[in-house]
Amino acid sequence: MASIMTWISTIAGALLIALGLRDIYATLWHPRGLGTVSRAIFATVWRVARATSRRGNALGSVGPVGIVLTAMTWAMLLVVGWALIYLPHIVDGFYYSSSLTLQDSSNPVKALYLSIVTAATLGFGDITPAYSALRIAIPLQALMGFILFTAAISWVLQVYPALVKRRAAARQLSLLSRTDGERTVRDGEASIAYQVLASVTAALTQADMDLAQYSETYYFRDPQADMSLAATGAYALTLAAAGSQSSSADVRSAADMLSAQAGHLARELDEFLNTGGSPEEVYRSFAENHRYPGGVGLAGDQ
Repeated sequence: MASIMTWISTIAGALLIALGLRDIYATLWHPRGLGTVSRAIFATVWRVARATSRRGNALGSVGPVGIVLTAMTWAMLLVVGWALIYLPHIVDGFYYSSSLTLQDSSNPVKALYLSIVTAATLGFGDITPAYSALRIAIPLQALMGFILFTAAISWVLQVYPALVKRRAAARQLSLLSRTDGERTVRDGEASIAYQVLASVTAALTQADMDLAQYSETYYFRDPQADMSLAATGAYALTLAAAGSQSSSADVRSAADMLSAQAGHLARELDEFLNTGGSPEEVYRSFAENHRYPGGVGLAGDQ
């Protein structure tokens, strides 16, 4: 019976560790972004914030809160997983320091304490493994704890540059909407119109790639409308439509490229919105989801 319980505890612990490591990989290093656990956390926090905030102010905290909760969940999965592996061996598999104050604690508490200390790489030395297998397990968990720590830091360093580039694209669209960008690309000098359309296409391409790689950035609501792609993104479609009416073949070609890129970004956004509609409908839903009704690109009027 004891052997069966040992296997059950060990397998359950290994599954939790595998789930945590898989989610870290899928979120930070997989080309398609969020893992199962992190996606569920971000989506849940987003829904709660939308339900409790009429003006969308609470949505601005979803991104940072989601990162913290996800990192804590990863840590919990790894710590509890390793504690379950240690638990069957906690009585006869470790040596305890005479100064340790856990002698009267339950075995699960001892296993959890050992797992936390090891994951944090504190190395108190008050509990040391007696078996060869455990002597390998302890430094292995410490290595995973280091990976978790560096992963959380690298996550922040990856996400915020992507947000800056997205905000820059939104600001560009906002400025064009304020300076009659449609007229420029439709009736202006061909070389200037082409450069405008190509620049917007490049900015949306970068935003598209960042959203695919760092899906969690969707849940970062920008507090200022002129820096929110949700509020200004639809204006790219307006520019593309205006450029398609130009007398210059080069400008019309650039407009087609912008229209295609704006459509591709809309499909990426619809992974979160599930409208199944046209790009115009997706951008409208995107604006509404981020509490920027209309989303026509006239950011100053939001």
